[in-house]
Amino acid sequence: MALLSVVSLRRMTSLVDWTAYDGVLFDLDGVVTPTAEIHERAWAELFQPWGFESIDYLTYVDGKPRYDGVRSFLDSRNVVLPDGDESDPAGEDSVCALGNRKNALFTSMLERDGIAPYPGTLQLLGLLDAAGIRQAIVSSSKNARTVLAAAGLSTRFPVVVDGVTAVHAALPGKPDPAMFHHAAKLLGVTADRSAVVEDAAAGVAAGVAGRFALVLGVDRGGNGDALRSAGAHAIVHDLVDTLPDQDERGGMTEVGKNGIDL
Repeated sequence: MALLSVVSLRRMTSLVDWTAYDGVLFDLDGVVTPTAEIHERAWAELFQPWGFESIDYLTYVDGKPRYDGVRSFLDSRNVVLPDGDESDPAGEDSVCALGNRKNALFTSMLERDGIAPYPGTLQLLGLLDAAGIRQAIVSSSKNARTVLAAAGLSTRFPVVVDGVTAVHAALPGKPDPAMFHHAAKLLGVTADRSAVVEDAAAGVAAGVAGRFALVLGVDRGGNGDALRSAGAHAIVHDLVDTLPDQDERGGMTEVGKNGIDL
């Protein structure tokens, strides 16, 4: 039974027809695992000594490579620091030093608190497996493989393009589409037959710029306006909202009236 297609940005009850795509490229933090929450706490703790009331995580940091996030936030507060070098010890003397301290804070929180995948995302992954649809992770984070291992997903995705890959392959970070195109090539799919799933405006912008057939935004915390502005084709609160719901007669009922914004 085919799922209903996403056909209009105005309809509230459509379902995504995942069988229309050869591949689905997932961001990691906030899409597969709730690590965005840990990242946000780490960023807040990083800049706490500076006395800033808010780090405006979604605006300046979310979805960007670590050092780009530092630069973006500092620029927003008119703070100028030298870039430094990636080998700088964790501290506050340079952009790289701050980025390295943020990474140390994040790693410590991950090891202490652990992580579990979103149940709705796991359900979608199961559906994609059953349909033979290829899947990849495309994450700006250099910690992506560590997070996948912590979530018990270290062997789940055949292709992982992360911040480490971006450095080695000289790929610009999101909102440039290069990381998504690189992952699609490794996965053996094309943009016009693939979907991008993102929770960050920078990632949505990358998927749109890369001309992917579907760019699905995941709004887990009031980021819907930013995702729309970045060009998301559709927005859901959880990926379970894109799946069919079988009623007691064995038929399919439409879902997403409270979860999908099309």
